[in-house]
Amino acid sequence: MVYSDGMSITEKTVRQSISLPARVARRVKSLAKSSSSSANRIIVDLIESGIEAREQERKRFFDLADRLVQSRNTEEQKQLKEELARLTFGE
Repeated sequence: MVYSDGMSITEKTVRQSISLPARVARRVKSLAKSSSSSANRIIVDLIESGIEAREQERKRFFDLADRLVQSRNTEEQKQLKEELARLTFGE
């Protein structure tokens, strides 16, 4: 079967049941209403955003670690170590 450029191939969906704290559920419903979207679409968007943020955080960590390994400047090494510690343990 050949698809035209205008026709998208949809990704298989998996039904997943989740429990949300009441406060979060209210915020999701509010976001859905204000954006004329479904609560399901909002939850999917938020999860995708969270996964992307995690991946970016992981990439940043490894980029900083690579810079630390390559650095010969002690002041820069100290700053990189502090930044890695913040990423690992928080503020």
